[in-house]
Amino acid sequence: MSIGEKYLSKIRPFYNQDLIKVIMGVRRYGKSVILLQIKDELKEK
Repeated sequence: MSIGEKYLSKIRPFYNQDLIKVIMGVRRYGKSVILLQIKDELKEK
């Protein structure tokens, strides 16, 4: 399991909830990449 998959598995249960999701972390840690992966997953659904 990649690091991104670890975070995605924690975020997935909240996809359909009316909550504001915040992805925080240090610079250059892959926040934008995780956001793009979430976008792609939601597009597939």
